[in-house]
Amino acid sequence: MESMREQLQIFTRRFGLLNESCCDECCGEQVSMAQSHILFEVRRLGGGSMQQVAEALGIDITTFSRQAKGLDAKGLITRTVSPDDRRVTLLGLTEAGRRVVEKIDRYMAARLEKIFGAMSRFERETVVRSLGLLNDAVAAAGGQGAQGGGTVVCCK
Repeated sequence: MESMREQLQIFTRRFGLLNESCCDECCGEQVSMAQSHILFEVRRLGGGSMQQVAEALGIDITTFSRQAKGLDAKGLITRTVSPDDRRVTLLGLTEAGRRVVEKIDRYMAARLEKIFGAMSRFERETVVRSLGLLNDAVAAAGGQGAQGGGTVVCCK
C-alpha cells in the first residue's frame, strides 16, 4: 500500500498545486498561485488588512507584502491606509480583480465537477467530509488554529 505522504505528493502534482502561475487556461492573467490565494482571501474576508489576510493564508508579512504589491501593480487589488490606524493597510478587490477571481472560480468549479463527476454522491460527500477532517487535523498540528491556516511543512 502506498504511504499517506506519497498519496499527498501525487495529489499535489495531479491537482496542479505546484504550478507556478495560474495560466491562460484559467483566467487569462499571469497570477501566481500565491496571488490567486490572496485574491480569494481578500474576497472571502470582505477586504481586511494586509496582516489579517497574511495570517489567514499563513504567509509571512514580508512575502505577503511583495505579492500584494504585484497584485496592486496589475490593478487587481487596492491598498488604502486605514482611517482608524495609519499603520494598517486595508486591501480590496478592484473590478478587474473581481473578474479574475470569478474566472478562477468558474475554472475551478468546472475542474472540480470533472473530478467529482466520476464519483457517486456518497463518494463525493465522503471526500468533502474527509478533506474537512484533514484540514482540521493540519490546523491543529500546525499549532496556529483553523484561522491561521495551521501549516505543517518541513521547512519554513
